[in-house]
Amino acid sequence: MMMGGGGGGGGGGEKGSGLRKIRMQIATELVVAVVFNLVMCVPGEVVGGVVRQHSFYVRPPAASASRSFAVDKLLQQQKKSSSSGTDPDQMHVSLAGPGQMKVTWVTASEVPASVQYGKTSGQFTKIASGVTKQYSYIFYESDLIHHVILGPLVPSTIYFYRCGGFGPEYNFTTPPPAGPNVPIKFAVVGDLGQTDWTASTLGHIATFDYDVLLFAGDLSYADFYQPRWDTFGQLVSPYANYRPWMVTEGNHEIEHIPFLTESFRSYNTRWEMPYNESGSSSNLYYSFEVAAAHILMLGSYTDFDRNSPQFKWLQADLEKVDRSKTPWLIAVLHAPWYNSNSAHQGEGNKMMAAMESTLYAAKVDIMFAGHVHAYERTQRAYLMKPDPYGIMYITIGDGGNREGLATTWLDPQPVWSVLRESSFGHGELEIVNATHAYWSWHRNDDAEPVMADSLWITSLSTAESRCVSSNLKAVI
Repeated sequence: MMMGGGGGGGGGGEKGSGLRKIRMQIATELVVAVVFNLVMCVPGEVVGGVVRQHSFYVRPPAASASRSFAVDKLLQQQKKSSSSGTDPDQMHVSLAGPGQMKVTWVTASEVPASVQYGKTSGQFTKIASGVTKQYSYIFYESDLIHHVILGPLVPSTIYFYRCGGFGPEYNFTTPPPAGPNVPIKFAVVGDLGQTDWTASTLGHIATFDYDVLLFAGDLSYADFYQPRWDTFGQLVSPYANYRPWMVTEGNHEIEHIPFLTESFRSYNTRWEMPYNESGSSSNLYYSFEVAAAHILMLGSYTDFDRNSPQFKWLQADLEKVDRSKTPWLIAVLHAPWYNSNSAHQGEGNKMMAAMESTLYAAKVDIMFAGHVHAYERTQRAYLMKPDPYGIMYITIGDGGNREGLATTWLDPQPVWSVLRESSFGHGELEIVNATHAYWSWHRNDDAEPVMADSLWITSLSTAESRCVSSNLKAVI
């Protein structure tokens, strides 16, 4: 459902509407419980025409889906800052093309789909208008979801903004300008969810002065129960409303119910990425450029064979890459191609068979993946063998999800696998210049961030590439 921005709302019907929502949520929970069990009984899944066989991996029992004390505390703080139906809720910002940022927020009542903004606090010299969307899912109906693109914006600049003419002022910082030697910092996370570990990971990331966050899929773990999308949006809002979050989809975003809902309905409505701006026809795969990097956000759960729209888009996108301008080429997806954990074994193999040679020829520097709830880093590799001109594969599906950690590893450890550990955490990638970047992985050890892996990386855009490890300790 697409709506134009309207005037401020409210009114006496809100109490009745609230009761109806509660009834709908109860009914939805019952239906979701039935549907989830039915869908999970299917031995394989067909996504976008591609048949995916489930692995032999048996998931450990899921942790309680109820919100933890730490998460409840964060959500209570959010509720205090959003006192009425017109105030912005579930805010996040994302890149939307060169010199542009998209502001997304949710309201219970109608407000204009517009954002006032400027470079000085309290002085909004510009206004941008966008669109309002809403979706239904079985008995659930979302609140109003607003998307507004701001720009042109100046790089490395703080902008103050206000959403829909209501609520408090917020601010975000634009990323650094384009340039082959322009430094930039990325926070990297996957499989976040809504647990105490999630809250810990978010708190650790907040201490890192990053420019852009890369998210390798599996966001809310709503798993058909739509109110969890709302609580996830509220949970991450304090972290996602001041730095751009760039996401790709995971399997938990599919939420397909045969004959009732199409795949990715919730994800595509809530987390709208700049796919049009990169020539893609789908929100499930796209690319963007920032500072010295060209980032490929690939889709593990849509067609990827050599005749697919995604593969043809990828070929066209790679042809546009100019390594003299963006010497760093990075890919992000959900299902890992190189994985020595027993969890999700082989689930990325078909996509790897279709795309690895293309990305190898393009000299992709690093590929980040999620899905496996652990950390693993490889040597540069190609065709399952170490290769000094191959891609470095990093699995970062350890953000804090409610399903727990993947703790069983293949023995012996493959020759291409350098470090692997079953701990929650997050990653930090600091591109220093056209040739060198510094990668570090930070374990959530007793709720404190501990740097457990680090190394310098040389870009494949240079004549010689090497990785110098300063790894502290590997737990295998």
